[in-house]
Amino acid sequence: MGSCTGYDVANILQKKRARLIDLRIRVSGEQRDEAPWCFEKIHIHYEVIGVGIDPNDVEQAITLSEEKYCSVAATLRPSVEITWDYEVKELDIEPVRV
Repeated sequence: MGSCTGYDVANILQKKRARLIDLRIRVSGEQRDEAPWCFEKIHIHYEVIGVGIDPNDVEQAITLSEEKYCSVAATLRPSVEITWDYEVKELDIEPVRV
């Protein structure tokens, strides 16, 4: 699920012309205590690293992926509680002049 949503989020942010440098994703979950140990909860934390990244764009990209584009999320959603959060880390990069 991290790969599926990560691809969407990066793609959406690039289409918004965001200066995305790196996208890190941590996925954690809780499973049932007995076989077949199905997931009951999944949490995804997005760490968006770039220059001038608008947090509203990040939230919109994640929402679009989770609710519309990611087939893994759509498959799991009926039986698994999916939550997410994010943080934006701003890089302080000076423009290169040639």
